[in-house]
Amino acid sequence: MGKGKSGSSAGAVLAGLLAGAAAGVVLGMLYAPEEGVETRKKIKSKANDLKDQAQDEYSKASEKAKEKYAEVSEKVKDQYGNISSTFKETAHNLSENVKEGYGKYKDQIIAKTTDAVKDVESELDGLK
Repeated sequence: MGKGKSGSSAGAVLAGLLAGAAAGVVLGMLYAPEEGVETRKKIKSKANDLKDQAQDEYSKASEKAKEKYAEVSEKVKDQYGNISSTFKETAHNLSENVKEGYGKYKDQIIAKTTDAVKDVESELDGLK
């Protein structure tokens, strides 16, 4: 969420720089008393300066975005590791509980079944 805010503010700064520079170039052209050749040279020079400035700003914003991505990526990996460990531990505990319950009830079921079989055998022996 913070990443989007950072990206939009960097874009706003870059847009503001470019808009301000373009306005400066236009105003400079309007009020320049020099000949057209000189004005064109100045415009070209200013355009190159603006291009260089925009590239520098883009590079800075790009580096900051990469740093933030790396930071967020590490946090996500850490959180995933924690969640994964917790899930594995919980699954192991559940498995152990099921095994314990099965062992406990298995013995009871076998005992009750054995008793039932003995009762049936006694009844059958009584019928002989």
